[in-house]
Amino acid sequence: MSVEEKVKKIIAEHFRVSVESLKDDTSLVDDLMAESIDTVELIATFEEAFNLEIPEEEAEKNQTVGQVVEYIKAKLAQAGRC
Repeated sequence: MSVEEKVKKIIAEHFRVSVESLKDDTSLVDDLMAESIDTVELIATFEEAFNLEIPEEEAEKNQTVGQVVEYIKAKLAQAGRC
Protein backbone atom coordinates (compact mmCIF):
# COMPACT_ATOMS: atom_id res chain seq x y z
CA MET A 1 0.00 0.00 0.00
CA SER A 2 1.39 3.41 -0.96
CA VAL A 3 1.75 6.28 1.50
CA GLU A 4 -1.10 8.09 -0.23
CA GLU A 5 -3.39 5.06 -0.02
CA LYS A 6 -2.57 4.50 3.65
CA VAL A 7 -3.13 8.18 4.56
CA LYS A 8 -6.46 8.28 2.71
CA LYS A 9 -7.56 5.01 4.33
CA ILE A 10 -6.81 6.40 7.81
CA ILE A 11 -8.63 9.67 7.10
CA ALA A 12 -11.60 7.85 5.54
CA GLU A 13 -11.93 5.53 8.54
CA HIS A 14 -11.62 8.39 11.02
CA PHE A 15 -14.30 10.52 9.37
CA ARG A 16 -16.42 7.59 8.18
CA VAL A 17 -16.30 8.56 4.52
CA SER A 18 -15.29 6.58 1.45
CA VAL A 19 -11.67 6.64 0.33
CA GLU A 20 -12.94 7.48 -3.17
CA SER A 21 -14.52 10.68 -1.90
CA LEU A 22 -11.16 12.02 -0.70
CA LYS A 23 -9.33 14.22 -3.19
CA ASP A 24 -6.01 16.02 -2.78
CA ASP A 25 -7.86 19.29 -2.25
CA THR A 26 -10.35 17.88 0.29
CA SER A 27 -10.13 20.18 3.31
CA LEU A 28 -9.97 18.48 6.67
CA VAL A 29 -11.79 21.36 8.35
CA ASP A 30 -14.13 22.69 5.66
CA ASP A 31 -15.09 19.42 3.93
CA LEU A 32 -14.66 16.84 6.71
CA MET A 33 -15.55 19.16 9.62
CA ALA A 34 -12.42 18.26 11.59
CA GLU A 35 -12.22 19.71 15.08
CA SER A 36 -9.12 20.03 17.23
CA ILE A 37 -9.72 16.62 18.84
CA ASP A 38 -9.82 15.08 15.35
CA THR A 39 -6.43 16.63 14.60
CA VAL A 40 -4.93 15.18 17.78
CA GLU A 41 -6.39 11.74 17.07
CA LEU A 42 -5.22 11.80 13.44
CA ILE A 43 -1.70 12.82 14.46
CA ALA A 44 -1.56 9.90 16.90
CA THR A 45 -2.85 7.48 14.27
CA PHE A 46 -0.37 8.70 11.64
CA GLU A 47 2.50 8.53 14.15
CA GLU A 48 1.64 4.92 14.95
CA ALA A 49 0.92 3.86 11.36
CA PHE A 50 4.11 5.35 9.94
CA ASN A 51 6.32 5.15 13.05
CA LEU A 52 6.93 8.92 12.98
CA GLU A 53 6.93 11.78 15.43
CA ILE A 54 4.72 14.61 14.20
CA PRO A 55 4.80 17.90 16.12
CA GLU A 56 1.29 19.32 16.50
CA GLU A 57 2.34 22.75 15.20
CA GLU A 58 3.60 21.12 11.98
CA ALA A 59 0.51 18.96 11.61
CA GLU A 60 -1.80 21.97 11.90
CA LYS A 61 -0.22 23.46 8.75
CA ASN A 62 -1.60 20.55 6.71
CA GLN A 63 -5.11 21.60 5.80
CA THR A 64 -5.90 19.26 2.91
CA VAL A 65 -5.60 15.53 2.26
CA GLY A 66 -2.90 16.23 -0.35
CA GLN A 67 -0.87 18.32 2.10
CA VAL A 68 -1.03 15.52 4.69
CA VAL A 69 0.17 12.98 2.10
CA GLU A 70 3.08 15.19 1.01
CA TYR A 71 4.02 15.98 4.62
CA ILE A 72 4.17 12.31 5.60
CA LYS A 73 6.13 11.44 2.45
CA ALA A 74 8.64 14.18 3.33
CA LYS A 75 8.92 12.98 6.95
CA LEU A 76 9.53 9.41 5.75
CA ALA A 77 12.16 10.64 3.29
CA GLN A 78 13.90 12.57 6.09
CA ALA A 79 13.95 9.36 8.11
CA GLY A 80 15.31 7.47 5.09
CA ARG A 81 12.23 5.27 4.83
CA CYS A 82 10.62 6.39 1.60
